[in-house]
Amino acid sequence: MMEGILVGVLGLGLLAAWLWPKWRLRRAVGRSLEPAQVAILARNVVQYAGMDEDQRRRLQRMVQQFLHQKKFVGCAGLDITDEMRVTIAGQACLLLLGRVGEARLPDIYPTLDIILVYPGAFLAPRRQVDASGVVTEERQDLLGESWGDGRVILSWDHVRRADQEESPGHNVVLHEFAHQLDSESGNTNGAPYLGSSERYRTWSEVLSRDYANLRHEAMWGVQGVLDHYGASNPAEFFAVATESFFEQPHLLAASHPALYQEFLKYYRIDPRQWQAAPVAAPLEPDAPGMVYGMWR
Repeated sequence: MMEGILVGVLGLGLLAAWLWPKWRLRRAVGRSLEPAQVAILARNVVQYAGMDEDQRRRLQRMVQQFLHQKKFVGCAGLDITDEMRVTIAGQACLLLLGRVGEARLPDIYPTLDIILVYPGAFLAPRRQVDASGVVTEERQDLLGESWGDGRVILSWDHVRRADQEESPGHNVVLHEFAHQLDSESGNTNGAPYLGSSERYRTWSEVLSRDYANLRHEAMWGVQGVLDHYGASNPAEFFAVATESFFEQPHLLAASHPALYQEFLKYYRIDPRQWQAAPVAAPLEPDAPGMVYGMWR
């Protein structure tokens, strides 16, 4: 008799432990963002102004879920504020807005647990091995870094600079969270999970060609819409192209139409709907690139 009661209590305890997080998540997502938080989205996610009401509602719900599930930690003495949390969550969830559809509780970067935020660019140790096997230890200034162990690291100073005139098309949050999506296929190689062999075939053809063209442009100092940092490797090309897709969609569609179509199919949303086509202007031939961290 007593054993039966103990088994029942244990079963109820396990059931409660399983249901409690789900109940808390549903409760959190069921609440609306505070007006001040919505104002942060409107102020710091430039695409928000061009969204229709349904897109805004979905983005707000995803941000609420992101804030509930992910932990933010300030580094080097930085105190995390709601401005930081909502800004980073809003820009990160932008990549998922078309992909999750109307799902009430979608998977939002399921392997990500923590976002580390520095006040500005941060130093990261690097080990370089040359062709002769000589190892060189160095420290490099980075704006952001995405890790495969559930961490993303960001410079708040550079998060704030997104969409400013001195860095058009650059967004460190979009860049690092594109790496998170890339890793969902099991490898961080510029080919995220696409669902079918045919999709991988066309993706490989288009991105391999444009990646090779970008490497050629970088070699000769020709600056197009894609930052030369994308010529580092296919993973960085995907992240840089994602920045341009959401930040400069009209320019990317005009200069890389096949690439833009591949991204339309992957992200399932067209960012051109959120902004007017820009007036054509010459690109600076020697514009400096941004320095992100390689996927770790």
